[in-house]
Amino acid sequence: MSEMQFELAAASERASQCPEGWLAIDALDMDAQGIARRADGKVVFVDGALPTEWVTAQVHRKKNNWEAASLVEVHRESSQRVKPGCPHFGLHAGACGGCKMQHLHESAQVAVKQRVLEDNLWHLGKVKAETLLRPIEGPTWGYRYRARLSVRHVHKKGEVLIGFHERKSRYVADMSVCKVLPPHVSALLVPLRALIFGMDARETCPQIELACGDEVTALVLRHLEPLSDADKTRLRAFAAEHGVQWWLQAKGPDTVKLLDEGGPALAYSLPEFGVHMPFKPTDFTQVNPHINRVLVGRALRLLGAQRHERVIDWFCGLGNFTLPIATQAGEVLGIEGSEALVARSRQNLSHNAALGLAPTQFVARNLFEMTPEMLVADGVAQRWLVDPPREGALALSKALADLHQLPELRQGWTPPQRIVYVSCNPATLARDAGLLVHQAGYRCTAAGVVNMFPHTAHVESMAVFELAA
Repeated sequence: MSEMQFELAAASERASQCPEGWLAIDALDMDAQGIARRADGKVVFVDGALPTEWVTAQVHRKKNNWEAASLVEVHRESSQRVKPGCPHFGLHAGACGGCKMQHLHESAQVAVKQRVLEDNLWHLGKVKAETLLRPIEGPTWGYRYRARLSVRHVHKKGEVLIGFHERKSRYVADMSVCKVLPPHVSALLVPLRALIFGMDARETCPQIELACGDEVTALVLRHLEPLSDADKTRLRAFAAEHGVQWWLQAKGPDTVKLLDEGGPALAYSLPEFGVHMPFKPTDFTQVNPHINRVLVGRALRLLGAQRHERVIDWFCGLGNFTLPIATQAGEVLGIEGSEALVARSRQNLSHNAALGLAPTQFVARNLFEMTPEMLVADGVAQRWLVDPPREGALALSKALADLHQLPELRQGWTPPQRIVYVSCNPATLARDAGLLVHQAGYRCTAAGVVNMFPHTAHVESMAVFELAA
């Protein structure tokens, strides 16, 4: 009996033990919905249910092979079910949709994410890691240093709402606090509502983006029409009272600018490596700085770069991994898809020049159109760090696999001995892992989850690949 057949048989047995009309929840899916199977094998996804629970549910969508349902009652409760920490979390209409797992104990959340990673690696990539890395964990509340908050003037309520969207809705949740935001930012939600309500532009400001650095809390106000002088005065008064920095965004992210010049720069640090990283509030940086510091440290230890080695950092961003690598390796190449982002990376390299970094270059390249010839042209690197967006690194993995299968293309080029792959999507990691293991000549020596977003179903992870002998 195969593993899949065994799981199906076990699920069917558990379903048969339930009283008629109840569902036995076996697992959680990637959207934090409970998964049950009816006696006939049909899958039912139950919003709000947890593994090991017996529940009744109201089906609201039916397909040939599955159904979607809402939780009605829990008859046998999971030992891992806990009271949510935020008053705005829930399954009811109007509940905030920012978090999906507050009703599950934090340690169980991590275990679920680890299982999601393992399942994806096996079922999508036919890969099993030789070693499971200990999960990277950190603070589970007050961790979210980046957020995009929607703003809506609700005429019927006679007030402005600011926060995340309601669960499964386009409406903005009526939030007065947010437990995953830093406490000082959560405390700004109500004052911000009053501020925007009192502005001339309350109808044309759809969004406030939050970015916290080590010393600065920046708020980016998206405005569809030019702001009046009176509104700018109101923003300045709010900034002075609450100790924040206002940025204005008239159109796309490239249009963001400070309301008033001066004051400390927005930046974060990586103390283990002495690196200091200035950034703009609309730049991509990790949401959770506590986890990011641990993540970078572990990634570099797993990478194991030596002073005589060359390293390529694919999808290098602002240099979050590149600059720490340059404190250890002999030479570093950072590659990113945007010329503007590469220019910012070079600025950060200059900003950290006093660290005596290894020779480091940044270049711009469309990493979704990689070819074997381009890999060869980039030269030999003993180690790679790969940190792609959700789409993964398919073209890069395919190019590496082609070079393994067509040695005549190599022209003296040799593949990296070790690859550390940092992922924000277990499905695309599994797809790329399948290529690396089955077509490019690598072993998956280790993998584990990174709990970057506690209380959400988002799964970040890391995997290590070694060139097979």
